[in-house]
Amino acid sequence: MPAERPAATGAGRWKPLAVLGTAQFLMVLDASVMNVSISQLVKDFHTEVTAIQAVITLYTLVMAAFMLTGGKIGDLFGRRRVFVVGLAVYGVGSGLTALAPTVGVLALGWSVIEGLGAALVLPALAALAAGSYRGRDRAVAYGVIGGLAGAGIAVGPLLGGWVTTYLTWRLVFAGEVVLVAAILLLMGWIPAQPPPAHRPRLDGIGALLSAAALALMVLAVLQSGSWGWVQPRNPPFTVLGFAPTLFVIAIGAGLLYAFAAHERRRERRGLTPLVSLGLFENKPLRSGLMTLFNQNTVLLGLFFVIPLYLQVVQGLDAFETGLRLLPVSVTMLATSMCGSLLLRYASPRAICRIGLLVLLASTLWLITAIGPQLKGSSFAGAMALLGIGMGLLASQLGNTVQSSVQADQRSEAGGLQYTAQNLGSSLGTALIGAILIGALATSVTSRIESDPRVSQAVAEQSAVHIEAGLSFVPADRVAAALASHPEVPPQEAAAIVEHYRDAQIQGLKTAVLACACITAGALFFTRRLPADRPSRPQQGGRRP
Repeated sequence: MPAERPAATGAGRWKPLAVLGTAQFLMVLDASVMNVSISQLVKDFHTEVTAIQAVITLYTLVMAAFMLTGGKIGDLFGRRRVFVVGLAVYGVGSGLTALAPTVGVLALGWSVIEGLGAALVLPALAALAAGSYRGRDRAVAYGVIGGLAGAGIAVGPLLGGWVTTYLTWRLVFAGEVVLVAAILLLMGWIPAQPPPAHRPRLDGIGALLSAAALALMVLAVLQSGSWGWVQPRNPPFTVLGFAPTLFVIAIGAGLLYAFAAHERRRERRGLTPLVSLGLFENKPLRSGLMTLFNQNTVLLGLFFVIPLYLQVVQGLDAFETGLRLLPVSVTMLATSMCGSLLLRYASPRAICRIGLLVLLASTLWLITAIGPQLKGSSFAGAMALLGIGMGLLASQLGNTVQSSVQADQRSEAGGLQYTAQNLGSSLGTALIGAILIGALATSVTSRIESDPRVSQAVAEQSAVHIEAGLSFVPADRVAAALASHPEVPPQEAAAIVEHYRDAQIQGLKTAVLACACITAGALFFTRRLPADRPSRPQQGGRRP
């Protein structure tokens, strides 16, 4: 195993973190910007919402499919070199996206080229942070990187809403090209990394199997809202009369099993696998990955629900929504940067458990803050507390994952780290979205059926429409749709709209409660996190 180089000392030791943190923020930012720019993209490209959503889905699929391969490439060819190549690829994709004349070019530039660039950059980034710092400095570095990732998710809607509303979304991607160029110019700040001890051939079959398995599973989860989980909603095809979601997940799981069997055969033959399955026997690593998965499930689930509440129920625009989410960014970044200081008094396991408990408290507080009228101070307080909980987790988990493996396994661990985050993000959006729509449908149906103001005929007709598929839309649109049906008396239509408004609040509260339950369950997976506090790095030397 190649020896680790000495950690830098003095104020200049934070220069690598400035480069790596900026790259992490960049990787997260444009996905959030794209999500709030959908309506403008539809207008600019004269297309449908479904086409832009497909572009966004494809970006997630490309990253999920190639993250493990990107991590292994970093181990084979050198993390610093792969980081530079990935950034260059990402910059080319950003430039093409900024100039895209059609949806096809947008998909090529953003979804494919940027997605591949990110799959190379992110695992290498995680490994470079570990190679540049030791002890508590490493914990600080991962805290800052994790905080910047969360800040990018929260700041993206604010920046994207402002730029899209007052300028053009293309400027965000043009700005990314400039930022990529600046990062590349500052690569000298990142210390040289130990060269790979040997360079075996890449496991091409393993790369294909893992890419196909992860792509299918993420695709099915992301499309579950439109396909349906069991009963078909609007899928491109059905399987034996059922929605294809679970069948596609099963195929993906089968390919993942084939991938694991293939990797075991390679290891028995003395060949280098794409992912060493022995890593999963590493209990701190496994615990860290599961906690990361749960954290991202909750975070992206909440960031799916909260904008719906602010924009659909409260009628705020993208920029105003971003302002309401700002407390999350501020407290998450501040806490993640300061969270490492807690290592003087508590272990990573204790800090993560405190973070999960704070996160649990914030979700329960958020349930009380959601109502027909926006409770400004209470909502802001819940958002600030949410950021503190996420910041505490972000300050520890990246460091836990990377510090639990040997130096020559860090890119591989980085690939697993970002794969876990990607899967958690996809599941959070899909699962919490499905819970929200299910609770909305159940609540509005029961309210209509139990209301004597609504006739049985109208109630049955409403139930048929709800069964066919219900969307989370402004109540005014429901009122307009009912007004176009003269067979529904105005007083009954008004009652249905009233019930729909109430059901929206109930559905939102149910979805946030589901996030709270996932948070509580995540405490179970913290048992194997490190229970010891890291020591300070030795000045002028290196730690073994």
